[in-house]
Amino acid sequence: MGDANAPRQYVPLTCHGHSRPVPHLSFSPLEKEDVYYMISACKDGNPMLRDGQTGDWIGTFLGHKGAVWQARLSPDATTAATASADFTAKVWDTHTGELLYILQHDHIVRAIAYPFDQSGMIATGGFEKKLRIFDLHDQKTPGEQAAASPTVVNPVTIETSRAFEIGEGVHKEAIKFIVWAQDPRVIITASGDTLRWFDLPTRRCIREVRLEGEIKSCELVSLARSHSAPTDIGGGLPVLAVAAGKTAYFWGGSRAEDELKHIKLPHGIASVGLDLKGRKIVVGEEPGTWARVYSWDDAKELDVHKGHHGPIWSIAFSPDGNLYATGSEDGTIKMWKNCEGFYGLWRGGVSGNGTD
Repeated sequence: MGDANAPRQYVPLTCHGHSRPVPHLSFSPLEKEDVYYMISACKDGNPMLRDGQTGDWIGTFLGHKGAVWQARLSPDATTAATASADFTAKVWDTHTGELLYILQHDHIVRAIAYPFDQSGMIATGGFEKKLRIFDLHDQKTPGEQAAASPTVVNPVTIETSRAFEIGEGVHKEAIKFIVWAQDPRVIITASGDTLRWFDLPTRRCIREVRLEGEIKSCELVSLARSHSAPTDIGGGLPVLAVAAGKTAYFWGGSRAEDELKHIKLPHGIASVGLDLKGRKIVVGEEPGTWARVYSWDDAKELDVHKGHHGPIWSIAFSPDGNLYATGSEDGTIKMWKNCEGFYGLWRGGVSGNGTD
């Protein structure tokens, strides 16, 4: 166990609880005492919140009446946003589990995003082929209409007419992913085989790039400020990581529009994650059930992770980069150690807050 490959010998943690496939998962930013959280979307309609280091279940957000395609935590981790096949996106209180806002749509909602560092705005997209932005600051706060019963929080329903549409008529196919760049004026969508960059002040599409196939994964990868450095991939800024066909694509800069690299692999890719500090990429192969790890610099295969029994649809790195999680068609989430020494449950204890 003393060689350089020792970290790969650690057994992954498996998170059970979902009864259907897990199409998406994501982490919160790093909070005080190195605490962070993970949220998972699931086709069972019940997104789950977990401790990010240990995978321990914290709670389930109950209320959707259809599959949940995406789930994200706000930059301050106080709310969670979910996109569902029940024609709604919902915003939840992560401390109480209560439903705060119902964002009503006219078709399946596939994609949802918060700005990089602002928790009061939400962008949605889906089968309506419309990119919308909801400003929660403009809405009545949940519970206002329940003053007579202060213990009951009545969620606020927001119709699509209250949202701002960006790039009207531009999308020809369903919007599957939305990414808000670090520059809050720029938002990126994945629809079919095309990435589009939008300028929010003018509401116009400012760039389109067609990739080699349908986009299966599109995420902004970043490390907490306390863990990032100019020597990281992307120079300390977030990196847009996209999987399409057999190629993983990467863009950097504050607007996520500077192409850093694209890596062509010998197999299809269902998902991609990026280790900014460790300079490696992790992909879910398609077809297949394995996660494969490749070097960023020379695209050599470094490792293969076996354990899932269905395709891996989502890969996310923790905000400190010390682990990554994979969400699969098999209904499980696996967490893989990505650092030396003791970490989380791999230290042998049960405390996951990094203080023992």
